[in-house]
Amino acid sequence: MSARKAPAAKDNANVSVYCRIRPLSKRDTDHGGVVTITTDGSRAALTHAGEVHNFAFDKVFDLDATQQQVFDGVRVSDSVNSVLGGYNATIFAYGQTASGKTHTMEGADIGDPVTRGIIPRAAAALFAGVAEAPGEIEFAIKVSFVEIYLERIRDLLDTFGQKKTNLQIREDPNSGIYVAGCTETFVTCESELLKCMHLGHRSRATAATGMNEGSSRSHSVLSCTVQQKNTETDATRVGKLVLVDLAGSEMVRKTHAAGQQLEEAKTINKSLSALGQVINALTDDKKAHVPYRDSKLTRMLQDSLGGNAKTALIVACSASTENSFETLSTLRFGQRAKAVKNKPKVNERKSVEELTALLHKAE
Repeated sequence: MSARKAPAAKDNANVSVYCRIRPLSKRDTDHGGVVTITTDGSRAALTHAGEVHNFAFDKVFDLDATQQQVFDGVRVSDSVNSVLGGYNATIFAYGQTASGKTHTMEGADIGDPVTRGIIPRAAAALFAGVAEAPGEIEFAIKVSFVEIYLERIRDLLDTFGQKKTNLQIREDPNSGIYVAGCTETFVTCESELLKCMHLGHRSRATAATGMNEGSSRSHSVLSCTVQQKNTETDATRVGKLVLVDLAGSEMVRKTHAAGQQLEEAKTINKSLSALGQVINALTDDKKAHVPYRDSKLTRMLQDSLGGNAKTALIVACSASTENSFETLSTLRFGQRAKAVKNKPKVNERKSVEELTALLHKAE
């Protein structure tokens, strides 16, 4: 039905995991040297405390990787094409604070063709795909943008002052996990989608810490739901693209957090710990229960981890010796996540004619 054929999905598809090494900042050079991380296409070796730790991912990006190279290497266009084919797809970035997650997902300037990140580039790819669709295909695309702050879900597109600061997560047998009551804005072009992104970004909770001058104090989740209808057959498909920028894990002794920032750090670390527990449960055959409900973050990512989505994870790592322990922890998280299996499927409602044909075929 879509202009572009979605990459074929297997019955089970592992989460794709990519690693990006962040260039050294001034703080990094002031506080020590470069940790030894050697990369070879899909492999990374980290030397920590005199021991070499080896990791294998779908692809590893070194310090010199450009935003375009990351976009291409993570195969974001494939994720977008999957959504246009009726699949759900998720891309999210994980790592310690100041490791480059927001730079990777959003970029320094969403309007700059060189520095913009995955989200604005995905928006361009999405509407390029819509433009190439056959004339009989009609699209309706809606966007929501929320953040999880102190375990409360806030609507970042609430422009009417309704104070949607404690929204609840619901589950629908057809559409899966969703946030009840959040603003959903229909968009018809790339610029309208980026306007939503810019609006939400201005409302997002950030603060200066000892590690990061613009530290995200919340997890943000941008969702694009793409409904397409074939006007000749009445068949419909609905795909969802979920783009997540996680807040970074923090060591309080490094960030010097106190007061409100300390509470934020504790909540962030707790939710990321819950995410790790979900990953562990999904990759341990002995564990029948997956604790999705232990945090708002893991509940929102339920379709993305062990569910019906095609999921890509980017682990963002610092190359500073000061952060070698956190980098090792991040790489281990990515290695575990790579073993998670999803079951992607097309979200499709067939026309009466198609259902009739299937019944006749079965007789």
